[in-house]
Amino acid sequence: MKTLKKVLFLITGICLLVACSKSDHFWGGEPLGNTMKNGPVKPVEVTLPFKVDLVGEYIAVFPDQECWSEETQYDFRIIVDAEGTGTHLGKITGNFNFCANWSTGFYGPTVTHFTAANGDILFVSCQGQVIDGRLPDHPEDVNSYWKDPFVILGGTGRFEGATGGGMTDDYNRDSYPANSFHHWKGTITLLK
Repeated sequence: MKTLKKVLFLITGICLLVACSKSDHFWGGEPLGNTMKNGPVKPVEVTLPFKVDLVGEYIAVFPDQECWSEETQYDFRIIVDAEGTGTHLGKITGNFNFCANWSTGFYGPTVTHFTAANGDILFVSCQGQVIDGRLPDHPEDVNSYWKDPFVILGGTGRFEGATGGGMTDDYNRDSYPANSFHHWKGTITLLK
């Protein structure tokens, strides 16, 4: 019995020595896992297709002196609340708040955010020009449209650090004067 105890103590001692060695190498190979010398683990970026379809409701359209600058000559503020769906967002609500020049149709940059059902928020911005008329692929009653680039500016929750962008395909319709219709396509890069 005494011999068995001595052998067990010897094996335990050897195991402790091996476990407490200065090297994370196993049998002379590469280090196991990440060590402090390697620094913090870098997040993995994943780029995915991005698509949003929204119906907006004009909440406010009014002259706003805060919009004015000699460079932009924006004279109106426009606020739109929207609902719809988005890839990686699910059912969403959105809010657009921006300045525009009523006579030229130029607008932006917008302050826009999309809120997912779980409360995560994606921040986006775009700017460009509203053009009278319609494109061939638009519904017959479209009276004005805007196709402009958008940029993803990060967010909260799973959208923290998100980047990306794409193009808008938005329009106003005579049949729905209180609404705007938004169809955005592009890519989003998420941190995993």
